[in-house]
Amino acid sequence: MPAQTTERKVPFKVAASSFLGNFIEWFDYATYAYFAITIGIVFFPESEVDSTMLAFAVFAISFIFRPLGAAFWGSMGDKKGRKWSLSLSIFMMTGAAFLIGCLPSYQTIGLLSPILLLCLRSVQGFSAAGEYSGAAVFLAEYSPAKHRGKYCALVPASTAAGLL
Repeated sequence: MPAQTTERKVPFKVAASSFLGNFIEWFDYATYAYFAITIGIVFFPESEVDSTMLAFAVFAISFIFRPLGAAFWGSMGDKKGRKWSLSLSIFMMTGAAFLIGCLPSYQTIGLLSPILLLCLRSVQGFSAAGEYSGAAVFLAEYSPAKHRGKYCALVPASTAAGLL
């Protein structure tokens, strides 16, 4: 395979994986917010406080873990490489999203259900900090100099696509 063809494939693979990881992150946030009423009913049915408010509280708490994740993923990106850091953060984000979909309801396992939801949302908040900025830096490092702006623009584009 000619060197020029290989050079073109590397930025495309990096762009596609960065786009997909960031898309999943923001799709998850939009989906959680959209289904907050249902999540509240399933995980907090016997609450004296409004169940929707508790669902949004879990959503908000996950954002507390973003600064911790940013410090961790930034450091790991410098030590182990951006590819490793971005791949692991995407894996953690998607794994937590999958496990949230598998969680049994409050009626099935009681108080453990909302606790597990909170833990998994916290993992998502922690890992999400490595995706957005990690994808931007990764794209900036791998993109051709003449097309760096186009490649880096994929990060906010994937955010908008995920929210849409």
